[in-house]
Amino acid sequence: MRTQKKTALIAGLLIALAASGAWYATKPATAKLAAPTAIPVRVISVTEKDVPRYVTGIGSVLSLHSVVVRPQIDGILTKILVKEGQLVKQGDLLATIDDRSIRASLDQARAQLGESQAQLQVALVNLKRYKLLSVDDGVSKQTYDQQQALVNQLKATAQGNQASIDAAQVQLSYTQIRSPVTGRVGIRTVDEGNFLRMTDTLGLFTVTQIDPIAVEFSLPQQMLPTLQGLIGDPERAQVKAYIGADTDGETGNLLGEGHLTLIDNQINANTGTIRAKAEFTNPGQKLWPGLLVTVKIQTALDKDALVVPPTVVQRGLDQHFVYRVNGDKVETVTVQMVYQGSGQDIIKGVKPGDVLVSDGQSRLKPGSTVQVMTEPPQVVQSESKP
Repeated sequence: MRTQKKTALIAGLLIALAASGAWYATKPATAKLAAPTAIPVRVISVTEKDVPRYVTGIGSVLSLHSVVVRPQIDGILTKILVKEGQLVKQGDLLATIDDRSIRASLDQARAQLGESQAQLQVALVNLKRYKLLSVDDGVSKQTYDQQQALVNQLKATAQGNQASIDAAQVQLSYTQIRSPVTGRVGIRTVDEGNFLRMTDTLGLFTVTQIDPIAVEFSLPQQMLPTLQGLIGDPERAQVKAYIGADTDGETGNLLGEGHLTLIDNQINANTGTIRAKAEFTNPGQKLWPGLLVTVKIQTALDKDALVVPPTVVQRGLDQHFVYRVNGDKVETVTVQMVYQGSGQDIIKGVKPGDVLVSDGQSRLKPGSTVQVMTEPPQVVQSESKP
């Protein structure tokens, strides 16, 4: 009897547990409304300022004057008065050549001139006397004409002697080698005591002008109208020269600032480029002949331009657009790309002060809720377990 009661009690408990489980299983779940998640973005404000436009190219530094100093007469090099690398001015004495034989020739020419002048003086006195005598037929007409011819002959001889003196003086001036330009002396190729010849091709050394200096560069032929406009502008176009810079000219060291001076008279048909030249003041001698540099030319100046970083403008299928923040949401605005620079773009279609998304556009769509981030996200590094 007790066993039957115990069995019935256990069966009742099992039925109750099963019913309770079935009720919990079929109980409707409480509906939860998921709030929209804000997308983190970074923003900038549209600024208005004057923006210069630039074009860049690769160029080579050239000296405006580079002269190989060679002797103009044959002779022994007696003295070199400058050192390698020395800065010299135009007209400075650089070296001297043995001048003793030329001085002797000059003295001889002067002596011959003195002799000719003495003879001419006597002949002129006789000619004057014969002229007076010829009035009274004191001398014949033939004698007078002969004396006139002798005077003319002696005058020509004196002129020849004077020409010999002038030639000797020119030769004597060649024994003093002077700098034809202001510049820097190069490496010397000849030492004192050597016999110099006019046919020597190497010369003594070179004198190269460093300040001012020029840079020659090439640009695409499409730039020809722009360059022509810059050459004709009274305010000469500014040109900057960099070393170690990329094609945008934003990195590297600025070596100098100059102005555009020349466009070549023809376009290279093989490369489709045109050569141009700019002149630079170079007091610090940072620009050196033969140096390869990146040139950056200001071609225009946009007044009151609307400027944004390059990351702001997005490209659609057939147009450019930006995401503008309006409250806590974003909207798309179609813009026109006016100019693309290396660090900033000029656009139209927005207003100064508009807040635009500069980072995080990949998750956005019109009407998305955004959260403006002010600090860069921190990078969390996982600790390695021993």
